[in-house]
Amino acid sequence: MAQRVGIVAVAQTKYEEKPSQHVGELMYEVSRDVMKQTGLEFKSDGTGIDMTLAAAYDQFSGPAGLYMFLGYIVGAWQREDERVTSDGSLAVYYGALNILSGHCDTVLLVSYLKESPIPKNQVECMGLDQVYQRRIGLDFVSAAGLQAMKYIYKCGITPEQLAKVVVKARKNAKNNPFAFCCDDITVKDVLRSAMLCDPIRVQEAKPTPVDGACAMILASEEKAKKLTDKPIWITGIGSCYDHHELGYRDLAECESLSTAAKRAYKMAGIANPLKELDVAEISEHFAYQELMCYEGLGLCGKGEGGKFIDSGKTEMGGELPVNPSGGVLSGLPVCVAGMQRVAECVLQLRGEAKKRQVKGARKALAHGTDGPAGQQHCVIILEK
Repeated sequence: MAQRVGIVAVAQTKYEEKPSQHVGELMYEVSRDVMKQTGLEFKSDGTGIDMTLAAAYDQFSGPAGLYMFLGYIVGAWQREDERVTSDGSLAVYYGALNILSGHCDTVLLVSYLKESPIPKNQVECMGLDQVYQRRIGLDFVSAAGLQAMKYIYKCGITPEQLAKVVVKARKNAKNNPFAFCCDDITVKDVLRSAMLCDPIRVQEAKPTPVDGACAMILASEEKAKKLTDKPIWITGIGSCYDHHELGYRDLAECESLSTAAKRAYKMAGIANPLKELDVAEISEHFAYQELMCYEGLGLCGKGEGGKFIDSGKTEMGGELPVNPSGGVLSGLPVCVAGMQRVAECVLQLRGEAKKRQVKGARKALAHGTDGPAGQQHCVIILEK
């Protein structure tokens, strides 16, 4: 069994609508970038990439099984190749497990998606129960509206507290050259924006459509030390699914996130995440989700997410900066978002985040989510 898993290279595209760029070009751009950083190639003699692992939703591109025409771009030919049809954070999770088990030494991960070819809600509607929920047009946005309503009223969250999440995200995104939305915005601007799905306003939801890709290379400890002089170690991982049926869970709670976080903290030896972590990259597809994540990750008590954003602790320069990159609210493709959270943490720990750098960062948390109303969560702890 491998001792540790290291991330030795990361790459990402600019996140924006890319009507003239094929999804295969996005995959090639980031995969060749990380290969170039490490000097690795697709060899069959055991000295190159052992395994490729891709994360995406083919439904956004139209034809079923699209990856069968794209796998060769990331070296899937004559090599073990796996697929994760979920958030990119799970690809990192799965890749790390393959190395920890001793199954392989190097894994190339690629997460890619173009949201522009098809309306996002049409794809997400297919991810819900076909007997009852699809027939009424329920999608991830309307599911989030139900959750937001329950959470806001149960915990006394104010519109201003939700708006502060958006303002923080856009302000931080101004320092991120990869971000989609990086404009100045105020609390009043957010509160004046149109209602998307009560109580969620347009500015409180992830911008769409956004296209882009992210890639990284994982390696066993021995290989990682040979490939780079600054590997970033995965020291804790945790994942958990909640019930698919929205009516079978308390939407104001985030039990699956709490469970995933506890597993990751236990593996990494973290007792007090607020005190021990230096930076966190959270997947908040909607503003209210960031407040819920504060609670689920144990950064504050239950029902205290609103007070926590008011405290300023998650701002740049605060006790625990959250989403220095601008987060998902600054514009990331679904599915790519979770892997990009990990990539941003790697840049922070390497001291390569430039204007969005958190000074002295040595331990980071990356979080990914998927499914209606945060059904599934993945938490990854990374250290220098």
